[in-house]
Amino acid sequence: MVRRTIQMALFFAALAGLAIASESKAGLLPVKVTVTPESGNYRWTYNVVLTSDSQLQTGDFFTIYDFSGLVSGSETSLDPNFSFSSSMSGNTPGGTVPTDDPAKTNITWTYSGPTIPGQISIGNFSVTSIYGSEIESSFTARTHRQVDGRVDNNITDVSVAGPGDNPIVPEPATLALLAMGLPVLGARRILRRK
Repeated sequence: MVRRTIQMALFFAALAGLAIASESKAGLLPVKVTVTPESGNYRWTYNVVLTSDSQLQTGDFFTIYDFSGLVSGSETSLDPNFSFSSSMSGNTPGGTVPTDDPAKTNITWTYSGPTIPGQISIGNFSVTSIYGSEIESSFTARTHRQVDGRVDNNITDVSVAGPGDNPIVPEPATLALLAMGLPVLGARRILRRK
């Protein structure tokens, strides 16, 4: 009976955690990261969106932590209202605790234009690295809430450039296709022998 009670308590705690997670809102989010070869280096492009419950105001920013191999002067943004900076210790919004290695570069884009309401792609932001391998790091952002204009900080995971000694791990969809295809190949081979 005690075990059943503990299981039920854990179940309801998990449901409460999901409810809280679904309630949490984020300001700026990287929705797509692409890596393309460029003149012996690699261009890392981050497509960033502003969520519907947020607004972007002058001074708001986002930081990508521990970006290795940054090529100086390679940053681009289609929006002239964003300025780029890099440092060894990040421009970190309050209340977030990103992974931040002080030996690796953090890259930040800061906004200086008119207020922008949410639910919009704010564009592609890119930098070049000497590395094309992906490692996981942190992405933080400071925006403002649309409802009351209060500061809203968020943190999420993001892929960044890192040294190439990490193994390549196939995506789950690739593994699923492989799992579906191997039996077909085996059956074909058996039928050929007959």
